[in-house]
Amino acid sequence: MKEASLYEKLEDLKVHCFLCAHGCRIEDTKFGFCGVRQNIRGVLYTHSYGKLVALNIDPVEKKPLYHFLPGTSSFSIASAGCNFRCGFCQNWQISQLNFFEDHPGENFKPQTVVEMAKQYNCKSISYTYTEPTIFFEFALETAVLAKKAGLGNIFVSNGYMTKEAISLLKGNLDAANIDLKFFKESSYQKICSAKLAPVLDSIRLLYESGIWIEITTLVIPGENDTPEELSSIAKFIAQIDKNIPWHVSAFHADYKFTSYPSTPQAALKLAYDLGKQQGLNFIYAGNIEGWGQDTLCSKCGKILIKRDGYRISEFHISADKCLSCQASLPGIFKY
Repeated sequence: MKEASLYEKLEDLKVHCFLCAHGCRIEDTKFGFCGVRQNIRGVLYTHSYGKLVALNIDPVEKKPLYHFLPGTSSFSIASAGCNFRCGFCQNWQISQLNFFEDHPGENFKPQTVVEMAKQYNCKSISYTYTEPTIFFEFALETAVLAKKAGLGNIFVSNGYMTKEAISLLKGNLDAANIDLKFFKESSYQKICSAKLAPVLDSIRLLYESGIWIEITTLVIPGENDTPEELSSIAKFIAQIDKNIPWHVSAFHADYKFTSYPSTPQAALKLAYDLGKQQGLNFIYAGNIEGWGQDTLCSKCGKILIKRDGYRISEFHISADKCLSCQASLPGIFKY
């Protein structure tokens, strides 16, 4: 175990954790909502430090990030646990593990992760699969070393972190894909055991901190696929920056949502059209084939990056500009 960051001691051996927006007040011997951080005699410890349950080499497009070092590999790591309880989670086997019952994962050091990323010619490290906020201390220490080694750092996150956490990430985190799952408070509470406002606040603050962000919405039939909700999500993103990429992904039945149908292509096409109506320049369709993966120039409409799945088959930019009209393509393309 390692003493946690971002907490304060209270009376009667209680502690207040302010790593994520749950803001848990934890009694002696008890765990926070995440099932990872435990109060032991008035000191908050993290059980997840260096305990990794997944290590993989992924195309960065799988995060998904389409405007951050496209065509490169990212060394992806995860520790067990999550501060959400999403019934549709597609990584529930590791995200919904906790340390109440056991101690999942194998021990790694931050330097070892960085060395492995370099060994496999990855250009970045992704903290992903589960919620990276849950293994924040290990992720941050690894990110600091990664920056020194010339690697980028990526969070794939539900966005339920505090301003204090984002402040520590500033200067160390290069890119983030944030899940904006719904635009209704009731849906966040019912399905995720969370709230909407902290996610919106995190997106704004990450953007203001100079971190490249892309947004993903998993379109779930009957839950968030109405024109009103999809349009509201697109409008929110456009109000921050119309160049923020929006990934609208198809749902497939998993975990507790096994009775739900898969997302029809028409629902993704609706989201795509509504995003364009709100002025978004870059919208992508995920978990489907045949359309919605190519990056188009926002000025002349020419294909700048053509993708076949996660593989890039054509690349028509130079110095971050369209080869046809010289319009700039927002993103980070060199590191």
